[in-house]
This record gives sequence, C-alpha cells and structure tokens, in this order.
Amino acid sequence: MLETFAALLLAHVVADFLLQTDAMAATKKRPGTLLLHGLIVLITAQAALGTVTAWEPVILALLHIAIDTVKAYAMPNRLWAFLSDQAAHLVTIAAVAFHAPDLVASGMWANFAILPTLMAYAAGLLIATVAGGYAVALLVAPWANETVLPQGLTNGGRLIGLLERGLIFLLIVAGQPAGIGFLIAAKSVLRFDTTSKDQRAGEYVIVGTLASFGWAMAATWATLLLAGQLPPLGIAAPTP
Repeated sequence: MLETFAALLLAHVVADFLLQTDAMAATKKRPGTLLLHGLIVLITAQAALGTVTAWEPVILALLHIAIDTVKAYAMPNRLWAFLSDQAAHLVTIAAVAFHAPDLVASGMWANFAILPTLMAYAAGLLIATVAGGYAVALLVAPWANETVLPQGLTNGGRLIGLLERGLIFLLIVAGQPAGIGFLIAAKSVLRFDTTSKDQRAGEYVIVGTLASFGWAMAATWATLLLAGQLPPLGIAAPTP
C-alpha cells in the first residue's frame, strides 16, 4: 500500500507544484483549465505507477478536478484553503492506495524495489521546498502591503526560501539537524540591517523565516517516517 501511496504522492506534487503554472492556478474557474490540469494529474499518476490500464488513476484525476472545483469557486486564496485543499487530495490518494495497494507491484516499475522509496524522498523534497513556498507566501500575504522591504533581486526572496528549505531537508535526511542552527544564525546576520531599522519589516521577516523553517522540518520528518516503512536504499545512515 505504501509503495502505491508514495508513487501517487510524487505524481500529485509534480502535477500540482511543478506542472501547474501560475496562469493555470489563476484561471481554475475555466472548465478548460480544470480539464487540462486533471489530464496532467492522470498522466503523472500513470507514469509514477507504471501503468496506463488501471482505472484507479482515472478516478483519482476526477476526484482531483472535483476538489479543485470546490476550492476555485467556494474558497478564498488563503492559507487555510490551501491546506484544506491539499489535505483533501492526500485523503483521496490514501483511499486509492488503500483500495488498490498493488498498483505499483503490478506496473512496469515492479522490479525496481527501491523506486517507491526514492519517490517518497523526491515528493518530500518538493513538498518541503516548492509547496512550502506557496504556504509561506499565503501566510505572510496579509502583511505584504504593510511592509516596505528594500528592493532586492527579482524573485530573490523566493529563491532564498527554496534554498533554505532544501538545505534543511538535506541536513535532516543526512542526520545533521544541528546544522539548521547555523542557517538561522546566517540568515539573522544577513537580515540584521533590514530588521533593525524597521520593526514591521523585522517581524515580517521573522514570521516568514520561522514558518519556512518549520514547514521544511515538518515535511522532512514526515518524509523520513514514510520512507522508513518502505524498502531501504542500502545507504548507511550517517553518524550524528
């Protein structure tokens, strides 16, 4: 069951956060956009499972469209709506994996025993980095207009967030969570001038940083929990 769950989780993350453009997300109320996104969900699920004959991915794609329709028409662009939407998708993925636990075992990737484990780590990395960026942006959005930050590089803040969450993921997976403290110290030093001159900017940066670090840590530990139930990669665990 967990092998199928890991494969479908990776497919979902790729479809929702890598292959869904900002334009698609902004036009979800259009039937054509919803259908296109549903088709992408179906294709990524079939690719991850290694099968095009199973009917379960079709059901999953239809459920995905239904959930996105509810979000597009009935929910605001807020953090709680984002989390509710993703939780609903996770429930459908878990339900499909529970109903058809052997989808991976009966697909073309059946002979690659460690592939579901690699998929779990890949999904976790994307959730920690890319999905985390959306979540943090929604969290701090109410104060974005109140805070005047110094003009930086175009999309520089987004890239910094991706890098810091990616490093946190790698540090925890490598068994070196203490290194997160150095990241916090480094960011504090680099942001000191900005935060010391404007209390609003300082609090904005602190909220965003804590949310970013917290999301990455939670996503990584959840990934390790899932990967621990899957076939081991055969790589010796590092000594802390």
